[in-house]
Amino acid sequence: MLFGLFLTLGVAVLSVALRSYQSSFSQKAGALGILISSYLAIYFITGSHVLGAVAAMSWLFLPWLEILTRIRTLRLPKEKRLRPKNPPSSDIFPTLNEITREIESEGFVHLNDAGWDWEDYRQFFRLFYKDEDRAQATICLNEQHDLSFYYLRISSRAKGGTIWTTWNYPLSYGLKLTPQFRINRQRPDQSFWQLYQSHREFLRRNRVDVGTIDILDEERIQTEMENDLRDQIAHNIDKGVLKQTAAGEVKYSWRGMIYLWCQFLLDLVRL
Repeated sequence: MLFGLFLTLGVAVLSVALRSYQSSFSQKAGALGILISSYLAIYFITGSHVLGAVAAMSWLFLPWLEILTRIRTLRLPKEKRLRPKNPPSSDIFPTLNEITREIESEGFVHLNDAGWDWEDYRQFFRLFYKDEDRAQATICLNEQHDLSFYYLRISSRAKGGTIWTTWNYPLSYGLKLTPQFRINRQRPDQSFWQLYQSHREFLRRNRVDVGTIDILDEERIQTEMENDLRDQIAHNIDKGVLKQTAAGEVKYSWRGMIYLWCQFLLDLVRL
């Protein structure tokens, strides 16, 4: 009995330690270790391999708790119009100014702050632009209930309509992207400098010349962002991920909720 206890605790502690590292291998090993420790705990208590396997696999269905409680009741506007928005307080986003300085040190100019609010869901965007590369950088903050997170995004909008985007979105992305997006996803712990270098390499790898990138100004950047949001909502309604309510809002369909769960499983595999 003591052997089982110490073995389970050892695997659990090792798994948590591995998850604290930022490398892809350690993250995957840590996730696998959590499944193994769950299996061992139930196996040593019950002596059943079947119950141990069920306990391990139950982690894969944990997202359904949030999907069936919060996501299922979530309602969003079909049209999202950005408005000038004051930056969040330092309590909510303590590193905003530090990240701003980091982006500006790479030659980007801070254009403005915008966002939108809907019931208890809020988004804040700090917009930057670099004329030399015709690149747009954005600090994005999402807030809902007691959950908030930020990510960085760098975009180059080609004249043909393709949007080459590098970001470090930290969670499973909940909507399908429209076909014109080409995503270069990076780990959330990367600095802006690392993202910027990755974005430039992303463009070189796909033979995207600066001359093929659209020149944008502040007004057009905001307009294009609104168009992207509107097109994305329409695209997800068309794909069955979202559906329109009688009040004109949109919500996740059952297909959309299954899609969210599958995205979680994919992220677990490709951590």
